[in-house]
Amino acid sequence: MLAVDRVPSVRTELPGPRSRRLLDRQQERESAARSYPRRLPIALKRGSGCFVEDEDGNVFIDFLSGAGVLALGHSHPELVAAVQQQVAVLAHGLDFPTAVKDDFTGKLLDVMPTSMRQDLRLHFCGPSGANAVEAAIKLCKKATGRGEVVAFQGGFHGMTHGAIAASSEGALRTNLADVMPGVHFLPFGYCHRCPIGLTPSTCETNCATYVERALSGSHTGIGKPAAVLLELVQGEGGNVVAPRAFVRRVREVSARLQIPLIVDEVQTGCGRTGRWFAFEHYDIEPDVVVLSKMLSGVGMPAAVIAYHRRLDTWRPGSHTGTFRGNQLAFAAGAAFLELVERDGVLGNVRDRGRQALESLASVRRAHSGLISDVRGLGLMIGVEFSRPDGEPWAEAAALVQRNALRRGLILEIGGHGDGVVRMLPPLIVDEFIMANAMALFGEAVDAAAKELR
Repeated sequence: MLAVDRVPSVRTELPGPRSRRLLDRQQERESAARSYPRRLPIALKRGSGCFVEDEDGNVFIDFLSGAGVLALGHSHPELVAAVQQQVAVLAHGLDFPTAVKDDFTGKLLDVMPTSMRQDLRLHFCGPSGANAVEAAIKLCKKATGRGEVVAFQGGFHGMTHGAIAASSEGALRTNLADVMPGVHFLPFGYCHRCPIGLTPSTCETNCATYVERALSGSHTGIGKPAAVLLELVQGEGGNVVAPRAFVRRVREVSARLQIPLIVDEVQTGCGRTGRWFAFEHYDIEPDVVVLSKMLSGVGMPAAVIAYHRRLDTWRPGSHTGTFRGNQLAFAAGAAFLELVERDGVLGNVRDRGRQALESLASVRRAHSGLISDVRGLGLMIGVEFSRPDGEPWAEAAALVQRNALRRGLILEIGGHGDGVVRMLPPLIVDEFIMANAMALFGEAVDAAAKELR
């Protein structure tokens, strides 16, 4: 286990010599697609709770958490024990029933809203969120007999051909021809950067009106789609929290037109927003829920779609995957679901989310010329950096990320123009660690402001 005094400690220049050796070897041997080490030049050695240590003995508060995977932090002892116990019994089971899978399935259904529970069916996919998105789209196409899909500007759903076709960032499809056809992108309720150029004082959720007319009009160029695919907090889009009115109107029109609504909860699900699922904040019931990332709580890969039984038109073998029977993930996932309830983790997510937003609001006030927005839902938090002309300020966000790393805090970058610093802490982060992280973030912004003068 990693021994830390609940504070970060950076002793070397970054990268340190041992990390540098591994980074150089990685560059020689691995593909040019590698991403995180380019902005966070460290080689990881071990982790415990909210902390990681690199090969040079530097200790960091980890607010990346494996891109939001490590719900209870690194190496949670009870989840580790569940995996160790299961690996000695059965590690791989395809889609055969097993006792551990049945236990996990029951616990997952138990945390679904009561009004949905009896009508849900679960489909275990290949172990990535992208594969689950592919399965959800395929399910809706088969169930409806229709082929088009409506997605949203700013959305991200994965890197496979179908999922990337439904993701809006143009750079993802550079020199990539013939991705899945029939995807239409509609405006998302991103009020800070309104897609139709309005302000809160001049808007009556016009983006939702646009969506409604696009789906129901006779001359919009969109046929009745097989599905509407929606993130409620756009993660890679910059932790953009959808307005309640927008979401409820999208749900109303999709239900009225009998278009299945797929809610992608790969990043938001399993407690990240302070409730089990982000859709609970909006009092809606999706037709399909996509889950992955935190599903096992400890980084064991697993993915599932939960959908209304009326869509269950699969034929045997319609969507398979060799690793859909990851018994280690099921064992850890069952333990994770119990621990969240036992330890009041969702309440902690809400409390620490409020703490972070209050601290970040102070940083924003002190640096209004850099920071244009602070937002979040639970522990899915974004800080947006904008130039004086309002355009995204990627240089500022990157400086803050680098300055934070030098001080012992790992952060992510994303959003429009790479202008958003993203925070995805473990759900178990406590008040002390959060306060420490916010102080380090404030110092990083202070330093960036001086460098950009």
